[in-house]
Amino acid sequence: MSRAADVSGRAADVSGRADGASARGGRASGRRATAAALDAESRAWLRSLRSEEEGREEAIARLHALLLRAARFEMARRRSATAAMGSDERDELALQCADDALVAVLAKLDRFRGGSRFTTWAYKFALLETAVKLRQRRWEDREIPVEPAHWELLDGSTRAPHAAVEQRELLDAVARAIDSELSARQRSALIAVALNGVPIDVLAERLDTTRGALYKTIHDARVKLRRRLAADGHLGGPPGEG
Repeated sequence: MSRAADVSGRAADVSGRADGASARGGRASGRRATAAALDAESRAWLRSLRSEEEGREEAIARLHALLLRAARFEMARRRSATAAMGSDERDELALQCADDALVAVLAKLDRFRGGSRFTTWAYKFALLETAVKLRQRRWEDREIPVEPAHWELLDGSTRAPHAAVEQRELLDAVARAIDSELSARQRSALIAVALNGVPIDVLAERLDTTRGALYKTIHDARVKLRRRLAADGHLGGPPGEG
């Protein structure tokens, strides 16, 4: 089976599941209401991609070509991230990004509300997939730092003496709160993302979880820290605020 046929087959399967879920969720009337407000080109795209006739495969192929152009554009824009790749490797990565973006677009057709043209909306999926994959590649052979390696960069040594002391006391309080208030997973996630600059999608992949789950973990960790710091008098709000 050719790569294009394989991608079309996977995309068709995802699209079928997405349409089935939409019908079960009772969103058909919302879909019709949205379609009435769309431009003619966007309506044509949606009609073709939802069709069960032969035209659907052709529409999927055109959409994949659009997404592939978007992926290549984003890779060219981030030239420094692809400088070490050979042309074959860049082409393969662009195809992977377009493949994954295609599956994502078809799974989310019912979320298109016409705020922009359909092609503009779909194009962004490929830009995001490409950005994510390039960040992941940059970290693929690197260890994820889960210790606060950069506390010293935040110690306020360039501030006035009294401000530096206050900053140091606050950082010490934060470090104690991280150790005492957070679970091991919250601590690792917060330190990796907030202190050591690990992209959240990279961390999500390493931990075999989702971006949404990690955002929730980090949010909960920050709430715990603010509560502890407020209780100890380091923040202006009352304990539990934030």
